[in-house]
Amino acid sequence: MTLPAALRVANRDFVMYTRIWRENVIGAFVQPVLYLLGVGLGIGSLVDDGGTATTVLGDTSYFAFYASALLATTAMFNAGQEALWPTADGFQWSNAYRAVMATPITTRDLAGGFAVRFAGRTLITGVGVASILALFDDTRTWGLLPAIGVAVLCGLAFAMPIATWTASRVGDASFPAIMRFVLMPMFLFGGAFYPIDQLPTAGQAIAWITPLWHAIELCRGLILGGLDASAWGHLAVLIAYSTGGYVACARVLEWRLRQ
Repeated sequence: MTLPAALRVANRDFVMYTRIWRENVIGAFVQPVLYLLGVGLGIGSLVDDGGTATTVLGDTSYFAFYASALLATTAMFNAGQEALWPTADGFQWSNAYRAVMATPITTRDLAGGFAVRFAGRTLITGVGVASILALFDDTRTWGLLPAIGVAVLCGLAFAMPIATWTASRVGDASFPAIMRFVLMPMFLFGGAFYPIDQLPTAGQAIAWITPLWHAIELCRGLILGGLDASAWGHLAVLIAYSTGGYVACARVLEWRLRQ
């Protein structure tokens, strides 16, 4: 009881997580490793052998270009999924969050517990991905350490707004659509596979307002070098999404659980 209320909420989720952590961690690592080998090394070798790679990417190999974005994309997918079905369980199936409301815990505490949980899950996978990137010369830099922090912030920038949506739903019918039509397009067009200046002007504008591109730019700059003053703008966008998502989540939780 001496812990802050939000940490007590997160501790409850941590106890539940100890039952499934092996499957969760393994699954979280397998997908990025496959992408790293298939896209970074496989397709990357073809891109590097092409005549336009140097013009588009400068002195950066395609493997390094893609691998440096992997921390952000993995954070987006893992935190986004965590904010959907696992979070919906407390509202729709186990009703755990209604039970929490019978205690002195407030909806702000519950939203804070969500944030701690999402950050913790993203931190675990971020450390794992960074450990894999450290095995390769192109991405073995001290910038991996602060990039893990950026990945955690990226996870929050997605998870808190998505958790707000989850809290407002009475079913999970819309969840697959979020994965297919929100997260997947960001993954494909958010700058992980190619610079967004290769997109049409409208596509670039959409990428600018999404948190993933900003997280990728920060991770890439930290790992490969080349950060400039625009890094503060990228950081501000991620903080805005995370903070705004927390505020919105607390308000929707109040509406949902106090009915």
